[in-house]
Amino acid sequence: MTARITHWIDGKSWTGTAERTGDVFNPATGAKSGEVDLASTAVMDEAVAVAKRAGAEWAATSITKRTSIVFAFRELLNARKEELAAIITAEHGKVLSDALGEVSRGQEVVEFACGIPHLLKGGYSESVSSGVDVYSIRQPVGVVGIISPFNFPAMVPMWFFPIAIAAGNSVIIKPSEKDPSAQNFIAQLWKEAGLPDGVFNVVHGDKEAVDRILTHPDIKAVSFVGSTPIAKYIYETGTAHGKRVQALGGAKNHMLVLPDADLDLVADAAVNAGFGSAGERCMAISVLVAVEPVADETIAKIVERMATLNTGDGTRNTDMGPLVSAVHRDKVKGYIDAGVAEGAKIVVDGRDITPDADGNGFFVGPTLFDNVTPDMSIYQEEIFGPVLSVVRVKTYEEGLKLINDHMYGNGTAIFTNDGGAARRFQNEVEVGMVGVNVPIPVPMAYYSFGGWKNSLFGDTHAHGTEGVHFFTRGKVVTSRWLDPSHGGINLGFPTNG
Repeated sequence: MTARITHWIDGKSWTGTAERTGDVFNPATGAKSGEVDLASTAVMDEAVAVAKRAGAEWAATSITKRTSIVFAFRELLNARKEELAAIITAEHGKVLSDALGEVSRGQEVVEFACGIPHLLKGGYSESVSSGVDVYSIRQPVGVVGIISPFNFPAMVPMWFFPIAIAAGNSVIIKPSEKDPSAQNFIAQLWKEAGLPDGVFNVVHGDKEAVDRILTHPDIKAVSFVGSTPIAKYIYETGTAHGKRVQALGGAKNHMLVLPDADLDLVADAAVNAGFGSAGERCMAISVLVAVEPVADETIAKIVERMATLNTGDGTRNTDMGPLVSAVHRDKVKGYIDAGVAEGAKIVVDGRDITPDADGNGFFVGPTLFDNVTPDMSIYQEEIFGPVLSVVRVKTYEEGLKLINDHMYGNGTAIFTNDGGAARRFQNEVEVGMVGVNVPIPVPMAYYSFGGWKNSLFGDTHAHGTEGVHFFTRGKVVTSRWLDPSHGGINLGFPTNG
């Protein structure tokens, strides 16, 4: 019997009857595990009405009280993170250790949000004019919509909702319909933590729900992570309807390897960053740019490590799990086919592996290409699977130009023992997040996450101080309290006397 996964609105599971549903699968076995209700426009409107009502009361709640509830949520999440990780593995497929790591990285943003009293402090200038003071405050924006991707069903929403809630907003999350259950579990933790009903709502759905988030007049801000074409659509549609939007898109992350680099470190990093979570990460390394003469030795070391990887069911002792769906598995295999047809050399072929799993899961094994050129589709496009491409260049300058010419600018890394070269790279590369001997340069929660170029639509990155600014609006107050000894009336234009 499959499970029913439904919306969480006003502090409880929705009791209506869905007009449409979607199938949820266990990617490791290929078996259907549940059905998720897909929201109609009417259901979305119901959730927004609830969020607007609850949000008004929540915004008026003291910062001290709001902070105490965020602290309580943090403690509950920490105590039950293994349960949440198991839910992620069952619906997404990533191995349990990776799922647990996802929850831990998301929890860092929760902990950052616990500092909201300090983060919301404004400025104060006394006596800017005779008896006049000026000060700034930050206030919540209102109802916030969060549209989340399938690859991090817990962490990506946690980039946004802890800060949004701590700052006094109410939230509506639309998770991916491929792995929807994690947010329902999180909703129950919020209720147990004491969050008032209606402040945190989960509405499942597809394009109909997304479009209502983008057009509903009572939703004031939208956060999104996903592919670039959808991010562009989210940004253009949301801003056209008067909303502030942060839409994080796709990536093609390069790792530039200089001849002086420690190649054992490089090989470890390339395997970890290229094949972790089956490559379904917007921060995955998908292109290794080798400055000759190190390509052959680097590839040999990577192949040696790839031979030790065990691909299979994420609940077993495996290193890499399946892809999220049969459709996505076939798409990734199609890219591998295209790479071969376009003339790239396939060094390790993951199309026909025997995984450590039962049933008919959605597996593609780790795959390595050599002699990839910039005109190939496997170089130009985001594959979002366990496919690593090696591009050979002759100089640092050639490698830098390759990275800067790409349409994406999400994350990049340089591997070198030359501090001067690393410093030059971090200044010259046109990418939003840079790693120096760090393959996945995801910032800590008190810094902000986001890329450049076609990897970000909007001006504001996720979490950190930029996240606080996104979920609040600035207000400046000019104040005069008359001295009891004042006298007379003056209706003239105020001047700086």
